[in-house]
Amino acid sequence: MYPLRRNRRLRTNEAIRSMVRETIISPNDFIVPLFIVEGKNVKDEIASMPGYFRYSLDNIEKEVKELWKLGLKSVLLFVKVSEDLKDNAGKEAINPEGLMQRAVKTVKNAVPDMIVMTDVALDPYSQFGHDGIIANGKVLNDDTSAILAEMSLSHAKAGADFVAPSDMMDGRIFEIRSLLEDEGYHDTGIMSYSAKYASAFYGPFRDALDSAPVEAQNIPKDKKTYQMDPSNRDEAIRETLMDIDEGADIVMVKPGLCYLDIVRDIKNTVNVPVSVYQVSGEYAMIKAASEKGWLDHDAVILEQLTAIKRAGADMIASYFAKEAVKLIS
Repeated sequence: MYPLRRNRRLRTNEAIRSMVRETIISPNDFIVPLFIVEGKNVKDEIASMPGYFRYSLDNIEKEVKELWKLGLKSVLLFVKVSEDLKDNAGKEAINPEGLMQRAVKTVKNAVPDMIVMTDVALDPYSQFGHDGIIANGKVLNDDTSAILAEMSLSHAKAGADFVAPSDMMDGRIFEIRSLLEDEGYHDTGIMSYSAKYASAFYGPFRDALDSAPVEAQNIPKDKKTYQMDPSNRDEAIRETLMDIDEGADIVMVKPGLCYLDIVRDIKNTVNVPVSVYQVSGEYAMIKAASEKGWLDHDAVILEQLTAIKRAGADMIASYFAKEAVKLIS
């Protein structure tokens, strides 16, 4: 009791604070999202994500080499598909010579030891901007899961270490795992977006890939019939346990900061690694506020990332990964 116990003794200076610090961020914690486009020598800044870019394959090769030198060991790939390749069936998603498949090969050729994760969802390939096939005004679950499994297999064949289904269809992890096993890809992992919420924080990401739902008759105006209701907590546990039972190796909570209670709930419940996606809206808010001088950019980055890890994240997909490792180095 006070004054025998003075907690401030352990806060006296940075040396003692660092010695007793409970949560430490390192380069090993990060997954780096990368946006990829067709073309040559393209490095196109995303207007709603200042300082973040879409890269052509030649520049993605340079970028992953730089990431590796910084100690970053994992990337999560997303592709921006041209409008003429979009349809309602995801045909381009399983093209063995598609942009994603070539991107996987490019990264693996540039840095063979880099862990390559691939986004598995149909929204970049959909003429309607949805994560699945649409019929009669609904997103079809089972038909979508079947094409997602084929998509995952094509990524595995290209050399992906992990596929990352971000769609939230019921049963798609089982479909993917079963097909990978049947085809002999026993070592290809699955990082499942298990608790992905229908969040308002995804806007800049959809700008980056031009993948927002279109406004048209008989087309769902949002993704609330398959992504989770932000009001729900217990449902996240059910979703996550189902994905693990179906074969997920890593589970994810998305978004990050507003859902740290969910992260802790899941971490306390499961015995597989838990990842968290610090999403584009979270990135954009920090950038905008710091540009106005309202926040200390670097301090807020590290505080938020520390909070995510402290809540239970084993790994964090973050657009700040590159900046963060430079700050902590």
